[in-house]
Amino acid sequence: MGRRVAAAHLALLRRSISNAECDYAQLFMVSAGWRRSSRCVPAPESSPDARLLSLGMQIRRLREDRGYSLEELAERSGLSFRGLIYIEHGRRNPGVLTILDIAKGLEVQPGDILNPVVEEEAQKPTAQ
Repeated sequence: MGRRVAAAHLALLRRSISNAECDYAQLFMVSAGWRRSSRCVPAPESSPDARLLSLGMQIRRLREDRGYSLEELAERSGLSFRGLIYIEHGRRNPGVLTILDIAKGLEVQPGDILNPVVEEEAQKPTAQ
């Protein structure tokens, strides 16, 4: 495959895949002898929102209290291992259905996940 064709394929890949898939595509392209493109490297991330960190810590606490590994919770909840890691580290904002799936996997009520986060947020002073 010529360099021009490879560049065209790379441009198409960049437009059609997410960052996670982009990492895999880079690995494939590097192993195939193509140069690594700096456009596919994810931008440095800012600090996660404190509420997402708190939510992730609560999910991790509940998971560890039950003795589940990330792999086990992923299987029990029907979510991906990587997705759970991102949620536990506050890097992803899970939707309602995801919270319900995690609660089901942990065998808890969704409120057991959310209530400590809501209570923590309520204790913070409001800005005036």
